[in-house]
Amino acid sequence: MSQADIFAGFIRNNALNLPQWTTGTRPSPATGLMGYNTTLSIVEVYNGTSWVAVGDQTNSYTIDYLIVAGGGAGGFDRAGGGGAGGYLASSTSLISGTAYTITIGAGGSQGTTYGTRTSGNNSSAFSLTSIGGGYGSDGGYAPAASGGSGGGSGSGVVNTGASGTAGQGNKGGDTGSTTSGSGGGGGAAAAGNNGGSGNGSGGNGGAGLNWQSLGTFYAGGGGAGVAQDFSAPRVAGTGGAGGGGAGGSTAGGTGTAGTVNTGGGGGGGSNSPAVVGGAGGSGIVIVRYSGAQRGTGGTVTSAGGFTYHTFTSSGTYTA
Repeated sequence: MSQADIFAGFIRNNALNLPQWTTGTRPSPATGLMGYNTTLSIVEVYNGTSWVAVGDQTNSYTIDYLIVAGGGAGGFDRAGGGGAGGYLASSTSLISGTAYTITIGAGGSQGTTYGTRTSGNNSSAFSLTSIGGGYGSDGGYAPAASGGSGGGSGSGVVNTGASGTAGQGNKGGDTGSTTSGSGGGGGAAAAGNNGGSGNGSGGNGGAGLNWQSLGTFYAGGGGAGVAQDFSAPRVAGTGGAGGGGAGGSTAGGTGTAGTVNTGGGGGGGSNSPAVVGGAGGSGIVIVRYSGAQRGTGGTVTSAGGFTYHTFTSSGTYTA
């Protein structure tokens, strides 16, 4: 193919035909790469550090964002841990004066009977959606659910944890045998741990991620509760870093709830037909950009030369 043929492919009706993508489907960044973002309705270029709008830079600016969905609830009775809410983090360009809807997903609710616990709810911002975490298995009676991260498998059956969403989270832990413990819920950084082999100990929840290396982790999976006393000592699963709740540690012990506004999964309940798992933690959205405040919405703080807007409940960010 000649240079003329290649160049002609970029021309349509005497106009430059730029490649198109959405914020969520941008190509792998390379300095100087340019195209039309259909999500934001702007022409943008990668400057070697971030995507920036082409043209009037006074009318647009680049933000870093974190979008975490609500975590799934832990299961009921010798149960798997809840999966963490989906985790999305990247950068994008916003247009000054534009209002963007921010939705914060609630955590999944505890089940009071088999099969009644729920997954977390989705969070969304800037035309992107983080998927709510999947609930943990109710022992061997009701399987775990997939989600941003998947819920852990329950004890009493040979089963695998539920799947996570690619780019947002990981699968829940497995139950390797009928005498193994339940699996922990998946987290943003790692899958949930499998249940203890033949001893009824619960698997730990998968770890979450430390956004922008600021010291706070988000989207940790819930730990699994202990099962039957196959061989002592039994140990409950711990929650993953990032708000995951711990599993019930003694016979009749309830699971701990995931931490609010982290997307942490709830811990699974221990062995008893009346023991509930912990509820999932609610989600969060954080926006940050370099320099003094430009936008409005959320709780506004500043640190290290950045302005932060933190949304712990649904609202509007006006750029």
